[in-house]
Amino acid sequence: MTAPLLGMHGIGKRFGATQALDDVSFQLGAGRVMALIGENGAGKSTLMKVLSGACPADRGQMEVAGRPYRPTGPHSARDAGIAMIYQELNLAPDLSVEDNIMLGQEHQRQGILLRSRQRPRVLEALARLGHPELHPETPVRQLSVGARQLVEIARALIQQASVIVFDEPTSSLASQDVTRLFEVISRLRDDGIGIVYISHFLEEVRTLCDDYTVLRDGQVAGTGSLQGTSEADIISMMVGRSVDELFPTVPHSPGDALLDLSGLCGRAIPRDIDLTLHQGEILGVAGLVGAGRTELLRCLFGLDPIASGTVCIGGITRTPAPRTMINAGLSFVSEDRKDEGLAQQRSIADNITYSRLKPYGRLGWLNLRRRSQAVSECMQQLEIKAVSGQQSVWELSGGNQQKVALARALHQNAQVLLLDEPTRGIDVGTKAEVYRLIGEQAADGKGVLFVSSYAPELLAVCDRVAVLARGRLQEVRPASEWTEESLLNCATGSTTAGSSTSMIETTRPSR
Repeated sequence: MTAPLLGMHGIGKRFGATQALDDVSFQLGAGRVMALIGENGAGKSTLMKVLSGACPADRGQMEVAGRPYRPTGPHSARDAGIAMIYQELNLAPDLSVEDNIMLGQEHQRQGILLRSRQRPRVLEALARLGHPELHPETPVRQLSVGARQLVEIARALIQQASVIVFDEPTSSLASQDVTRLFEVISRLRDDGIGIVYISHFLEEVRTLCDDYTVLRDGQVAGTGSLQGTSEADIISMMVGRSVDELFPTVPHSPGDALLDLSGLCGRAIPRDIDLTLHQGEILGVAGLVGAGRTELLRCLFGLDPIASGTVCIGGITRTPAPRTMINAGLSFVSEDRKDEGLAQQRSIADNITYSRLKPYGRLGWLNLRRRSQAVSECMQQLEIKAVSGQQSVWELSGGNQQKVALARALHQNAQVLLLDEPTRGIDVGTKAEVYRLIGEQAADGKGVLFVSSYAPELLAVCDRVAVLARGRLQEVRPASEWTEESLLNCATGSTTAGSSTSMIETTRPSR
């Protein structure tokens, strides 16, 4: 490793009774890409909050470019050359590309904005990324997620950042945007910028990164060069044990029809869907962006209106509406856990039980002790890391938030689980737990409709896989009869998978 551009030594941080970081040391060289890896709750976010000045360390020292570094807040971190690109992008959608890039560091005189002075800097930053097609005057709300991410990176370049942290940057990107991002990161590395790259996709870590540091339970579990280090070694460091099965299977056998869709149409998509889900079956749904996968689940649950068609549950025709479908035995886990899937300001207990309070109510009163006991059992079953069931959901890591969303679905004791990207943004160990839970639900005779953009998990976990394209069902086959390439071909209608710009992820592009 080259001489450290960034050094963090003996960093410790405690939140109440929780030791979030314990004697963590971390080094990053100029022109290197360091993968920061660990399970949800391992301490990655806390360590980066310390680096970015958002959270002061209790102990330890830091240096940037050989000089002592102790930020008093995000502003001083920015002045020292530290930039953060968060998973949830921090942009003002109603402002232009230029205004977002220059936000907080505008060229002005006596309150008058001097666009003629700042425009060349903006154009230079965009050109440095290799994407001069991004026009400074375009409102950010008109850009794709991938293009918005480039705006954030351009803002970091304007700030003359020497260290840029990318936190789960590809979790919501289409494959062409992932390729574009990797090209940009490689260009930044060649310019001598140090990159910290946080990701749960080990295949993209191996493609992009030079070095790795693994955190487990707030401590460094391993660090070194990725060359000569296997994925099995990294996973073992992450979870503290060998993970032989990345896709654990639970024996289950599909039975009678449980959910039957006939000619289901939304207002725009999906169109004319005929599909049957059986008891004890895991049915995967694949497709490209805009294929109608999410819309299908939302129509089924009554979140989006249906224009025509029927939904039959257990032989009874239902008119979809959320309360009706909950009472009929359906539960829904949204892909958007932040804005739709969870009540962020409410407690874990509230989020798990709000959709099924009847077991704890009598004459309008809640038995809080009985509810607390049930919530504790749910938290133990899913290994949710939290101080207690009364902790607010927004305080949890992304993976633990996802577990809360799944816990709510399981607590409903539903017969049909509608899961939309349930493993997005969670670590390898937690993914294996989710796969096992899905298998256990199928073994209990429940039906699972599993939407995913990650082809390997669909092929490994599901009994059958259905492919949607432009809102219509193309084909349904047993998972054993699909390959990653045939899934892509069916979803795109192409004869070669290489021409696809699919959201079905297989392997990450090489640099």
